[in-house]
Amino acid sequence: MSTETITPAAASVRRPRPQWPVPAGLILLSLIPVIFGALRLAELTSGAEVTPQNARFFASPVPVVTHIVSVTVYSLLGAFQFVPSLRGRRGRHRIAGRVLIPAGLLAALSGLWMSVFYPLPDGFTDVPLRLFFGSAMLVSIVLGILAVRRRDFAAHSAWMTRAYAIAVGAGTQALVGIPWLLLVGPTDVPTRAVLLGAGWLINVAVAEYVIRRRARRAAGGVRRPVSTPSPAVPR
Repeated sequence: MSTETITPAAASVRRPRPQWPVPAGLILLSLIPVIFGALRLAELTSGAEVTPQNARFFASPVPVVTHIVSVTVYSLLGAFQFVPSLRGRRGRHRIAGRVLIPAGLLAALSGLWMSVFYPLPDGFTDVPLRLFFGSAMLVSIVLGILAVRRRDFAAHSAWMTRAYAIAVGAGTQALVGIPWLLLVGPTDVPTRAVLLGAGWLINVAVAEYVIRRRARRAAGGVRRPVSTPSPAVPR
């Protein structure tokens, strides 16, 4: 009978984890607001009928067009930054960051502008939520930039993960709101605000889980790439 000697190196070999499920899921999540944004752009450019719901966009189209384009770029391109084999390549990460940083900043700033200056047809119940999470996204991007400048890549990755989670909140809000409409029925203004906040909170909670799991792996001595890039900022 022949025997095989299992070396420590062979025993330590693990099957590589699939790299694309997470970014694929993020792209699918992002497609919800991307599609609605494309419909809004088509509405603005095709001379659609002005209604109380869209009058603010026709009166001042630049902020909403800026927001739609920047969020689309940030959410779709940012999803690819979660592919381990791509984010470990500094050159590609820097190139992506040169696009994603301005896109993320424009998305946050245009969202804040619309929250303050656009008259909302349903009132201002959700304005505090929009201001809070829009400001949180903006601050997260700035802190991520400052972290990478001092070469604190772990903090950089954490802050940019938080920013991305807030940016794709509209997709989660749709996933929360659609079941409510199907199971409960139409929503009133306070309920819509609650569902809006729930979508952002779910994303932030998932982001914090990912950040802490990443930190536990690093503390446990799991080998990681030299750099731990985030969705948005170049090295």
